[in-house]
Amino acid sequence: MAKKAPQKQPAKDGGKGGSYTASDIYVLEGLDPVRKRPGMYIGSTGVDGLHHLIWEVVDNSIDEAMAGYARHISVALLSGGKVKVVDDGRGIPVETHKQTKKSALETVMTVLHAGGKFGGGGYKVSGGLHGVGVSVVNALSVWLRAEVCREGEVWSQEYQRGKPKTKVVKIGKGKKTGTAITFEPDPEIFADSKTGKIPDFDWKKILERIRQQAYLTKGIKISVMDERAKEKAEHLSYSFYFEGGVASYVKYLNEGLDPKHDNIFYCSKEAEGMAVEIGLQYVDDLQSREMAFANNILNPEGGMHATGFRTALTRVLNTYARKNGYIKESEENLTGEDVREGLTSIISIKLKNPQFEGQTKAKLGNPEARTAVEAVLGEALAAFLEEHPQDARAMLEKVILALKARKAAKAAKDTILRKGALEGLALPGKLADCQSKNPAESEIYIVEGESAGGSAKQARDRRFQAILPLKGKILNVEKARLDRMLGSQEIKVLVIALGAAIAESFDISKLRYHRIIIMTDADVDGEHIRALLLTLFYRYYLPLIQHGYIYIAQPPLYKIQKGKDIKYVYNEQEKDKAIKEFEKNKEGNANVQRYKGLGEMNPEQLWETTMDPARRVLLQVTIDNAKEADKTFDMLMGDEVAPRKLFIQTHAKTVKNLDV
Repeated sequence: MAKKAPQKQPAKDGGKGGSYTASDIYVLEGLDPVRKRPGMYIGSTGVDGLHHLIWEVVDNSIDEAMAGYARHISVALLSGGKVKVVDDGRGIPVETHKQTKKSALETVMTVLHAGGKFGGGGYKVSGGLHGVGVSVVNALSVWLRAEVCREGEVWSQEYQRGKPKTKVVKIGKGKKTGTAITFEPDPEIFADSKTGKIPDFDWKKILERIRQQAYLTKGIKISVMDERAKEKAEHLSYSFYFEGGVASYVKYLNEGLDPKHDNIFYCSKEAEGMAVEIGLQYVDDLQSREMAFANNILNPEGGMHATGFRTALTRVLNTYARKNGYIKESEENLTGEDVREGLTSIISIKLKNPQFEGQTKAKLGNPEARTAVEAVLGEALAAFLEEHPQDARAMLEKVILALKARKAAKAAKDTILRKGALEGLALPGKLADCQSKNPAESEIYIVEGESAGGSAKQARDRRFQAILPLKGKILNVEKARLDRMLGSQEIKVLVIALGAAIAESFDISKLRYHRIIIMTDADVDGEHIRALLLTLFYRYYLPLIQHGYIYIAQPPLYKIQKGKDIKYVYNEQEKDKAIKEFEKNKEGNANVQRYKGLGEMNPEQLWETTMDPARRVLLQVTIDNAKEADKTFDMLMGDEVAPRKLFIQTHAKTVKNLDV
C-alpha cells in the first residue's frame, strides 16, 4: 500500500496531506488536435476507443488510490449512454492556475497534457502519466460535468465538446473530498456509420477491467453499477475489494484448474525506488499465464520487469533443484521454458517515471525494473522454498516433469522433421489446392467431412480457394504435448497444408494462405470441431489470430422460398422476418428449409451463400482479451468437469438451434 505524503499544506489540499495545488498542474500543449484526429489519442473511434474514455477517467481515480488518498471508487453506466465516475480522493484543485490564469479545474479539463503528473509533488506514481488524460474525454464528449469537493466546498463546471459551458461555480458545502466526472460520448465521433447510433458499453468488458484494477490496487474498494435499465433484471451492481492483491488475482485466474501446490507464492517489497508485488502458482497444465503490469497498466509484451522475473525464477529453481538433488550434477539445467510451463504469475510494479514502448504501453523499458524484480523475487522465492518444503517439492516435480517432457517432445519432433513430415513433402492428397501461389489472395477452407468437402470442391473458385476436408474430430491439443500432436494424422495434414511448420519451427512468412476459413455444420458436432480447431490455432498458431488470418464461415441456417423468390437467412430472427415479408406480398405459405449440414447444399447454393466473396458472411477471429480466452479454453477443453458443467448450465438457455 502506498504511504501518504507528509502534510505540508493542510488548508489547501482537502485536509488529506500531500502537495496538490494549482502550482502542481503543468501545461504542455493545447487540446485542438483531439477532435480532428481522435484515433491518435484513444486508438480508434470504434468500440475499443469508446471504452477507452472510461479507462482514462477511472485511471485518474486509480492514481489517487495508488498515491494513498482515495479509498473508494465507483463507476456507473447511466441511461442515455452517460457514464459517471466518482472517487473520494483529494479533488482536483480549483484555484487559479498561474500559467493559464484560469481555474486549475478548467485547465485540467480543457488543456491536453495538463495535470499533476508532470512535475511537482502531486503524484509519486501514476498509471496515467503517458495516457491522454481526462481532457481528451472532455473533447470527445458531447457533454461533461466535473464536480469537485475540497476544503469544505463543492465546485462544478460543465462542458460541451471540450468547451466550458459555465464557469467553475460553487454549488454547496461538503464535508468529504473527491471528484465526480459524468460524461456522454459524442455521436459525431463514436456513432456507427450504418446505424447512426453509438454502440452500447460492454458490461462484461467493463467488469473485467474494474476487477483487474481492484486486484492491482489492494485495499481499495471499486464499485461498478449498470443503471441503464433499473426496472429490468439487467440492473447489476458489483463491488470489488481484495486485501490479497496479486495473490488474489492468481487465485482467480486459476479457478477451475488443478493447483500443484497449496500456498500461492506472494511477495511485496520496495527496491530501486519502486514497489514490486509478485504472485505465482503452478497448475496442472501445459500453458503458462504471465501478466506484467507497470503502474496498473498491462504490458502485453512484457518488458524489463518480466525479464527480471524470468531470470530470477529460473535461477532460484535451478539452485534449489541442484542443492536438494532434483537435478544431478551431470544433468542439464532447467530452462525458462521448463519453469514457466503451467505457471500462473502476476508481476506488478509501481515506479515514478515509467518508460513505455509505444502509445499502447505494450512493453516497459526501464532497466532498473529488471534489477528490482530480479532482486525481490530472488530473495523472496528462495526463502519461500525453504519455508514451505511440501510446496517446494510439488513445484520442483512439476518443472522437472516439464524438462523431461520437453526433451522427449524434442526428440520426437526432430525424428519427424528428419523424415520431412512438416516441410519438403508433397501436399496431402486430400487437399484441393488453389492455382494462385500468392498467399495474400489465397484462402483455404477447412471443411468437416468428405461430403461437405466434395460440395465445397465443386463450388469453389479454384483460382484462389483451396479445400481441405478433415475426417472427424481432431485431437484436443489442450491435453496433448507436441510429440503426440504431430502423431495425429489430421493435424499433420493441416500443418503441411498451411506450410508454416509449428511450435518453435513456425515461420509465418512461409504461410500459404492469408485467409484460413473454418467451415463446419451448424450442429453440436460442427461446434465441437470448430472449438477443437480454434484451440489448436490459439495454442500453436497465435500469430495467425493476431494477424487476422483466421475466419469462421457463416453458412445460412434456412432457405426461405416462395415461388421463384429465394432468401437465405442466418438466424431465427431473420427467418421470421423473411417469412412475414414473403407472406405479406403473396398468397400462401413460404417454404422453409433448414440446413443441418453443408453436404445438404448443392455446389451452387454453397457458392452463393457461403463461399462467394461478394455475398458471403465471414466472422474474423480476434482476441480482445487473450487471458480470458485462455481461461475459457482451459475450462471447455481441459480435464476438469465441474467448471465445464457449470458453464453449460449457465449458458444453456441462450443456446438456439441445438440438434440432439
